[in-house]
Amino acid sequence: MASPIPRGLRQVLQKSPNDIVILSSLRTPVTRAKKGGFKDAYPEELLASVLQATLKANPNLDPAQIDDVLIGSVLQELGGAKAGRMGQIHAGFPHSVPFNTINRQCSSGLAAITTIANSIRAGAINVGVGGGMESMTRNYGSRAIPTVLWPELKESYSQDARDCIMPMGITSENVASRYGVSRADQDAFAVESHAKASAAQKAGRFDSEIVSVTTNTLDPENPDAPAKEVTVSQDDGIRHGLSLEKVGALKPAFSPTGASTAGNSSQVSDGAAAALLMRRSTAEELGLSGSIKARWVASAVAGCAPGEMGVGPAVAIPKLLQAVGVEVPEVGVWEINEAFASQALYSVRKLGIDQAKVNPNGGAIAIGHPLGATGARQLATLLPELERSGQEIGVISMCIGTGMGMAGMFVLLEEGQNTKMPSIKITDT
Repeated sequence: MASPIPRGLRQVLQKSPNDIVILSSLRTPVTRAKKGGFKDAYPEELLASVLQATLKANPNLDPAQIDDVLIGSVLQELGGAKAGRMGQIHAGFPHSVPFNTINRQCSSGLAAITTIANSIRAGAINVGVGGGMESMTRNYGSRAIPTVLWPELKESYSQDARDCIMPMGITSENVASRYGVSRADQDAFAVESHAKASAAQKAGRFDSEIVSVTTNTLDPENPDAPAKEVTVSQDDGIRHGLSLEKVGALKPAFSPTGASTAGNSSQVSDGAAAALLMRRSTAEELGLSGSIKARWVASAVAGCAPGEMGVGPAVAIPKLLQAVGVEVPEVGVWEINEAFASQALYSVRKLGIDQAKVNPNGGAIAIGHPLGATGARQLATLLPELERSGQEIGVISMCIGTGMGMAGMFVLLEEGQNTKMPSIKITDT
């Protein structure tokens, strides 16, 4: 006699007219900041590409029926929402569709998707787009990540308050030293991330989630030369055939005696991603139920000490699982952001997660970490992997600067479509 399905798991897998379902989840390639394919692109250009692709992937949906668009962005320019609103309208959304940005640091993309989902659940909207965009090429640096925000912050203030401006690399070193994550283990984790991403790219496993983007690039060796049109169709930070010896030879990047290096930390990157969500009953009313790919179940945010912000997944994931009544072994695929190998390894070990289920196609160490887009990028990577591996439940999680973690659960409900998205060249609309 088959064992009964646990109540929490049964509820998570059960379909309902009130489900918040996902019809598409797409991303641009993720490229190396200042060196990669998007080094001369703008964040709103990348966003416009993925939003236009979202409309093309859902041709039977009138864009005017989209109630809201919410995009995560950490390093914002042009007064915050202005850049994104430009990209949204240029992509073909009527100006009647509102737009907003959200910034919860590295979880911004997942926070945007979660906020749209909660708005649908609350009945405030029926259809929405959540995602993220980031050009770290253009906006990353000392102005974006200052070391002094409050000159009057004196010793009398708490250590946690002062740690909010601690460099992220030092928080990684804190996690490694406090919880016994060795340099050797971090390097091995990084090499494995690249190996998995390399295998996935060569096998075409990213093809269904990536939208090729045609943009302009400049020749740094010849600044007077006209811009050249290029089409970027693949992540360009993945290092094929990376050896443990090469990673092990790198010097510590943040502390002379530390273990975090450029090789076992996430890459500084550019990219964008977006997901289309709606209530299941709305999808049925619009004749779109056949396009449903997955369902958002729930998300959770939890705080931790700013000085070891990397432990965020280890506090957010239990909160999420407790809320939905699911156990760690019942999750089929985990997408845990690799801000640093130290914190990703710690979180996996702390929660007793089978490492074979974690980032099966590589993570941010290999693919890259375009801050505001990462959570939405993880969803775009998660859904095809759930289908490919025959799993139903997936969890996305990441640490958050200043001391937080976030996690979201998604269920693959219908069979997805493994068709490669067409190349997108933004046109006037």
